[in-house]
Amino acid sequence: MLNISNNSINEKIDSEHFSSLYNLENRKSSRVLLRLLTVLFILIFIIMLLPWTQNIRASGNVTTLKPEQRPQTIHSIISGRIEKWFVQEGDFVAKGDTILFISEIKDEYFDPSLLARTQEQLSSKKMALESYKGKVKALENQIKALIQTSKLKHQQALNKLAQSKLKVTSDSIDYQASIINHEIAKEQLRRMEQLYNDGLKSLTDLENRKLVVQKTQAAMISAENKQLTSRNEVINAQVELISILAQYQDDIAKAESEKFTALSSKYDAEAVLTKLQNQYMNYSMRIGMYYITAPLDGYITKAIQTGIGETLKEGGEIVSIMPAKYDLAVEMYVNPIDLPLLEKKQHIRIQFDGWPAIVFSGWPNTSYGTYGGQVFAIDNFISANGKYRVLVAPDPTDHPWPDALRVGAGTTNMVLLKDVAIGYELWRKINGFPPDFYKSFSNEKTKKNSK
Repeated sequence: MLNISNNSINEKIDSEHFSSLYNLENRKSSRVLLRLLTVLFILIFIIMLLPWTQNIRASGNVTTLKPEQRPQTIHSIISGRIEKWFVQEGDFVAKGDTILFISEIKDEYFDPSLLARTQEQLSSKKMALESYKGKVKALENQIKALIQTSKLKHQQALNKLAQSKLKVTSDSIDYQASIINHEIAKEQLRRMEQLYNDGLKSLTDLENRKLVVQKTQAAMISAENKQLTSRNEVINAQVELISILAQYQDDIAKAESEKFTALSSKYDAEAVLTKLQNQYMNYSMRIGMYYITAPLDGYITKAIQTGIGETLKEGGEIVSIMPAKYDLAVEMYVNPIDLPLLEKKQHIRIQFDGWPAIVFSGWPNTSYGTYGGQVFAIDNFISANGKYRVLVAPDPTDHPWPDALRVGAGTTNMVLLKDVAIGYELWRKINGFPPDFYKSFSNEKTKKNSK
């Protein structure tokens, strides 16, 4: 009964005989409600004071820690035609195992005796090079002989010139002596004529004296002639000396010219020989490239080129291979606003697609099915999706990652930040503030000590 009428019947009815009416009129719901509200407020206040781990959630995928451990494609270095396959998709291949064989499609490599013919050219060119070397050596010996001969001839000419000069000196002395003798003979003749005129000497004596004068004059002329001849010999010796120098210089220059010509031919032969050697090695290497081999241990995942008889271009993709041994990692992408909150070796909680997990983002210690990781590398440039790429490696102090993980699997990642109260976190969320920038004391202390 609502008991809102002015005509009350409470005094006319004894409610103690009616248990329902008695319980209704004596209810204590207001007290219960007050107690419930009080308890609820206390619980909410306690919850607001509970610790909450701030985190950044980011999606990503499983990859490998090292670039050479990631899935890759095998290319053909040369162009060719597929002749035979030795593997199929899903096969395991060791490093160096043959994957397929290709044949040549370029006409300049069709000759089956290409290497042998190139080797013959190499041998011929080597012999030509040796011939040029021998010619250069012979010319060098010839030049040495010419230089030595020129030195001897030059010394011989110098000696002859010295002899001629000494002879000129000797003939000059004889000539001067003949002049003196002639003068003496003329003076004696004059005296003899005086004595003859005085009658003291006979005509025979006079004629004998005249004969002596004639002989001394002849001797003087002969001595003068010898002197002139000796001077001509000096001039001839000088001319011969100059001629010898010019002759041997000409011969040496000619021999050196032939030597340089031989050297030029030798260098040309060496250049052609080097080119042929390079060509021979290229041919031999090309023949070895007909067999496409595995660069590492792994599994053939997909054949990009198929069939027999298909042609391959240089650098064309043939098959894709997944390395057998790899170190797993996770690459995740964070927003630019969250990038300053990350640092190397920062702890990450990871949930892998396909692995059941119970996740409490604010209480990572109470989450199940997540695995630990730590930041390994952070890109310094933004990716095409407008976010920054972060590489996460397994945490060595946490549980190991599942063995059945495969590269490319999706992940959900939580970057663990500062521990705050739930009330503060709600206030931060309502106001749209970013998480607190936090670094551990040990890291800050390490940096200060390094300074």
